[in-house]
Amino acid sequence: MRDAAAPPTGVIRTVTGDRPAGDFAAVMVHEHLLYDIAPPGAPACGAGSAITPQNRWQIDYRSNENPANARQQDWRVAAGELAAFRRDGGDLIVDQTVIGLKRDPRGLRDAGRAASCAVVAATGTYTAPYLDAATRAADTDTLAARFVAEIRDGIDGSGIRAGLIGEIGCSWPLEAVERRALQAAAQAARVTGAGISVHPGRDARAPFEIVDILGGSGADLSRVALCHMDRTYPEGRDIGGLGPRALAQTGVMVEWDFFGIETSHYWMDPEVELPTDRGRLRAIRRLIDAGLGAHILVSQDICTRTRTRAFGGHGYGHLLRNVVPLMHRLGFCAPEVFDLIRFNPLRLLALPQAAPAPEFAP
Repeated sequence: MRDAAAPPTGVIRTVTGDRPAGDFAAVMVHEHLLYDIAPPGAPACGAGSAITPQNRWQIDYRSNENPANARQQDWRVAAGELAAFRRDGGDLIVDQTVIGLKRDPRGLRDAGRAASCAVVAATGTYTAPYLDAATRAADTDTLAARFVAEIRDGIDGSGIRAGLIGEIGCSWPLEAVERRALQAAAQAARVTGAGISVHPGRDARAPFEIVDILGGSGADLSRVALCHMDRTYPEGRDIGGLGPRALAQTGVMVEWDFFGIETSHYWMDPEVELPTDRGRLRAIRRLIDAGLGAHILVSQDICTRTRTRAFGGHGYGHLLRNVVPLMHRLGFCAPEVFDLIRFNPLRLLALPQAAPAPEFAP
């Protein structure tokens, strides 16, 4: 059994600089603080799009229908959410907002400083429809060079460096630029030592194709996270050789990141019945009992305003405030909980050594 007191090794590259991984105790590895994830071509926010106490529940229930719900670009709101996360015991959030989703590294830095909370920014590309023409046309080496530069030098000239590659957005079937982005992510990870996070297409076969591409491109699969187990395998079991257990057995990390979403269906596919938090924990329990506990990540993937505290949602501390006590009631032991909220995410994030940050104007 893991010694819960043993500090993780390596450094975490935050938006304010590198820090020892051992500094952190409670990590949300897949979140979004500043983003615009509204579908390309969605109308600008206007009359009838405001979120109010009267319509908040309905907007949340069908989260993809109101573009205003998919846009949060106010760093002051993010700072308030981070402060609430700190009160719940959290100390590190990874913002997996990548190219195509209107990243704001300076806003992340300002929000993190205001709330005294560490934040990791990300490099990578989202799914093809969200990308500009130049990015869609870029070859693998060009994409890899950009990912490496954003980890080593900074994002979009800000000097604020990324600490994770991804979430790399993938469709089903894969678009050509998405395949190149996966290959580029593997190249960049080999050069920088950064971990990789991938948003798979909505098909049970998609994660396995992604593993084949990354593995074939030389990625260290133990530092790869496959996201969204909740909607890709909502039953939480393997069917026909496809599922979270078979995926974890390839060596990658498998991530349940819809914690806090407790609705009867997945809004992007009404035929998919999502699990509850308790159902997610049952699936996780099965993997732990199969000896795969080191391959599991948990988070909330907040990317709509109705899930934030500012708009009456559960906020970024839900897992710590509500789910960890539920874990204990369901018989999870302390080292198992530490794996899920500390050791596993830090193993994905930890870079092998610190490097001096380049000088830049604040």
